[in-house]
Amino acid sequence: MKKILDLLHLLYPEQCLVCENELSAEEKHLCSFCSQNISHTNFHLFKEASSMDKLFWGRAKVKNTYAHIFFEKNKTSQDILFSLKYKNNLDVGVYFGKQIGETLKTQEQYLTIDAVIPLHPKKKFIRGYNQSEALAKGICSSFLKKLDVKTVKRTRHSESQTKKTRFQRWDNVNDIFKISRTIENYNHILLVDDVITTGSTLESIIVALLKRNPELQISVATLAIAK
Repeated sequence: MKKILDLLHLLYPEQCLVCENELSAEEKHLCSFCSQNISHTNFHLFKEASSMDKLFWGRAKVKNTYAHIFFEKNKTSQDILFSLKYKNNLDVGVYFGKQIGETLKTQEQYLTIDAVIPLHPKKKFIRGYNQSEALAKGICSSFLKKLDVKTVKRTRHSESQTKKTRFQRWDNVNDIFKISRTIENYNHILLVDDVITTGSTLESIIVALLKRNPELQISVATLAIAK
């Protein structure tokens, strides 16, 4: 098998999604140089509240939060998210989702998770895919948790959050999700999104989930968080 993979790499070499240099057989999606240009949050090692925890203070009841990397303009993280969101590169989502899953399964507070639920982006009907679902699939494959793509559905599409105040952002996303009764069967779920900025969309979903199941424990994981 290794000889076949080596031959395929020779015939169809993969390029780094950032610098476009040819990758070695051991590298995946990113070359070693560009990989070093990623800022990992290491939130799972924090003893005190992280910046992501603080986003939800006074807004929504969240058990745990985790973001894998910091989003930084003109750096590798921006290229990763661009490739995932706009280039239909779902392999990138699964790849980093596996990394997230490998991290979370070492943390006791995540072991009770019953299901992993990806957010449904408003532009899926345009793009034809869900980048959060790709991340969730990667998480489930390494974390060995159930993937649930049916319990949370969008009922309408919100306007762009750009240049809105916090309260305008809340009004913009409030009551746009439909929660099925299957959520009542869960005690602890993990919500997955690609990047978190203000947290307004996640806040809206969490409020809707707790209306349906007030005892539900909700954790949140994203690929990136704005630095």
